[in-house]
Amino acid sequence: MKYLVRDKIFAIGDDYWIETEDGRQAFLADGKALRLRDTLELKDPSGRVLITLREKMFSLRDAMTIERDDQTLAKVRRKRLSLLRNHYRVSLVEGTELDVTGRILDREFTVEYDGELLAHVSRKWFRVRETYAVNVVREDADAALLLAVVICVIRMDEKERGHED
Repeated sequence: MKYLVRDKIFAIGDDYWIETEDGRQAFLADGKALRLRDTLELKDPSGRVLITLREKMFSLRDAMTIERDDQTLAKVRRKRLSLLRNHYRVSLVEGTELDVTGRILDREFTVEYDGELLAHVSRKWFRVRETYAVNVVREDADAALLLAVVICVIRMDEKERGHED
């Protein structure tokens, strides 16, 4: 399933609907202002919080935490010893690791587990300005988690490059 995501959803305090390719509202990205850490909640259409993304504002090593039900689900970090500049590692609490590689700035990258494609991010599928699509390839995949991973990686890449608002 493809999801349509606006590029600037991380403006603190802003809310934005992530829609399916047929225009249905799938997730509400709710930016929380006035916190010690940047926080974004991913909610279902009824308003129930599915995922919380947190970024420590003054950490030595950039990382974002993905939480579900107030429990850490995953940590996202840029892979330090990689030949590819755009390589991020997602460490899930149960020990599974996801790899995110590609051109983050261009919104052309993939999320994989052990070489298996889970999601593909691209601007090519939609012609809407400042928008990209996240194609969740597997039907049994946790779409909210994969969207959270994509949002974290983009946020971290923009911060590293000095492109944040």
